[in-house]
Amino acid sequence: MRWDAIAVFIFFFLLVTVLGFVAARWRRGDLNQIHEWGLAGRRFGTVITWFLLGGDLYTAYTFIAVPAALYGAGALSGWFAVPYTILVYPFIYVVMPRFWSVCKKHNYVTAADFVRGRFGSRWLALAIAFTGILATMPYIALQMFGIQVSLEAIGFPTVIPIFGVDVDLPLIVAFLILAAYTYSSGLRAPAMIALVKDVMIFIVLFATIIYIPYKLGGFSKIFDAAHMKTLAAATTAKAKGTAPAFNDLLGSNQYLAYATLALGSALALFLYPHSLTSILSSNSVKVIKRNVSLLPIYSLMLGLLALLGYMAIAAKVKPLADLGNNGSIPALINAFFPSWFSGFAFAAIAIGALVPAAVMSIAAANLFTRNIYIEFFHRNANETQETNVAKITSFLIKFGALLFIVFLDKSIVINFQLLGGVWILQTLPAVFFGLYTRWFNRWALLIGWLVGMAFGTWTVFSNNIKSTAPIDFWFIHVPAVYAAISGVILNLVLAVILTPVFEMIGARRGEDITQPEDYAEATAPVEPPEIGQEALG
Repeated sequence: MRWDAIAVFIFFFLLVTVLGFVAARWRRGDLNQIHEWGLAGRRFGTVITWFLLGGDLYTAYTFIAVPAALYGAGALSGWFAVPYTILVYPFIYVVMPRFWSVCKKHNYVTAADFVRGRFGSRWLALAIAFTGILATMPYIALQMFGIQVSLEAIGFPTVIPIFGVDVDLPLIVAFLILAAYTYSSGLRAPAMIALVKDVMIFIVLFATIIYIPYKLGGFSKIFDAAHMKTLAAATTAKAKGTAPAFNDLLGSNQYLAYATLALGSALALFLYPHSLTSILSSNSVKVIKRNVSLLPIYSLMLGLLALLGYMAIAAKVKPLADLGNNGSIPALINAFFPSWFSGFAFAAIAIGALVPAAVMSIAAANLFTRNIYIEFFHRNANETQETNVAKITSFLIKFGALLFIVFLDKSIVINFQLLGGVWILQTLPAVFFGLYTRWFNRWALLIGWLVGMAFGTWTVFSNNIKSTAPIDFWFIHVPAVYAAISGVILNLVLAVILTPVFEMIGARRGEDITQPEDYAEATAPVEPPEIGQEALG
C-alpha cells in the first residue's frame, strides 16, 4: 500500500462525491419528475453537453481496455476504436437532430418511447427497451472493473476478509457512493463530475504521451519494440501451427474483421441508452451540432492514448497480478511516475468510470420505467411514482453490474462489452430507419430483431465469447466478421422480406402519432449561445 498515492486518490474521490450530492441543487428543478431527474430538464448547453458526452463516451474502458488490447493482441483488437470514433460523428451530425426534435416535440425520454409512437407497437418498444437494458449491463460492469483496476494499481486491497469471507469492500463502497448521489441528483451528478473528470484525464494524458516516449527514446523505438513482439509471436505461431497472437500491423486476413468492428461500433455507439440520454439532455439542435463538431477532439486523444499499449511493450513492464493485459497500463504508470501522480492518474480513471456508470444506470432505469413498468404494470402512475421507480431501478441495475464483475471472469469482461454492441445494433432498423421511414411493418421489425439477437448471441458464445467469427453457411463463406454487422444484416433482410408479406396477409399497422414536421430542425427552439458563468450556472 502506497499511502501517498492512496491519500491523493481518496481526496479526489471524495471531491467528486461531494460534487455529486451538490449537483441536486445545480440548475434546480423538481427531481420528482422523470425528465428532470433523468434528463436534467433538457437544459444543458454546449459546454456541459460536451463534457457530459465526452465523459459518457470516453470511459474507463478507453483508458484501460483500449491500450491493454493494443498491448496484448495488437492492431486488430486495440486500434479499431480509433476509426470508429471518427466514423460516428458525421453520421450522428445528420441523424441526432431529427431524433432530438421528435423527442422534444412528444416529450420522449427514451428510444423505445420514440419507437412506440412511430410504429404504434408496445411489443416492439418492449424489445428496444429490453435490448437497451441488456446491452448496458456489461458496459456498467466494465466501469466497475475500471475502479477495481485503479484500486489495485495503488496497492489498495480490493478483497478484504470479513468473518472469514472475502469481500470486495472498496468496490462495494464505491458502488454505494455512486448509487447514493445518482439517486439524489439524477443526471445532474455525472454532468457536474464530468467537468472534473475530463480536466484530470487530459492532465494524465499529456503527462503520459510526452514524458514516457521521452524516457523510452522516442516513438521510433516504441514502434520497433511492437514490431519485435510481432516477429516473436509469428515465430511461436509457426512452431505451433497456429495464428500469431500479436500483430503490430493488420494482416490481410484481418481487414474485414477490423473494418466491421469499426463500422459496427460506430453505428452502435449512439444507439446505447446512455448516449441518447446525453443527447436528449441538450437544450437545442444547435447544441448537438456544435458538440458533434467538437467531440473529435476526444478521438485525437484516444489515438494517442491507445499508443500507451505499445509504450508498455517498449518499457517491458509486467502487468499487475490477476489483471492480465488490463494490468499493463497501471504497471506502466507506476513504473514512470511518482506515487502521488499515480494516485492522481488512477483517481482520474476511477472518476472516468463513475460518470458513464451513473449515466448508463439512469438511462437503463428510464427504459424500464417508461417502457416496461408504465406500459405493462401501472399505466396510471403519476410523475412522482414514475421517478421513484426509476431511482430504485437505477440502484438495482448498478447492483447487478457489481455482481457481474464480482462473480464472472474479469478477463472476458471486455468481450461482454463487445457483445453489448452486438445486441444494441439490432435496434438500428427500428430507431434510425424509423427516423426517416415508416415503410417497415412493426411485426417484420420485431421478427428481424429477434433473429438478429439470436444469431449474434449464438455466434459470440459459440466462438468462446469472441465477437468476430467467420461465417460458413451452405455456399456462403465469409472470413472473420463482427457478429453485430452480420446480425443486423440478417435482421434487415428479414424486415425487408417480411414487410410485404405481413401487408399481404393484412397484419394491422400501429398508429403513427408523429408528423413529418416533428422531425424538422425548425421545430427546435433557438437558444442564444452560453457564455461565461451562464455556461456553467
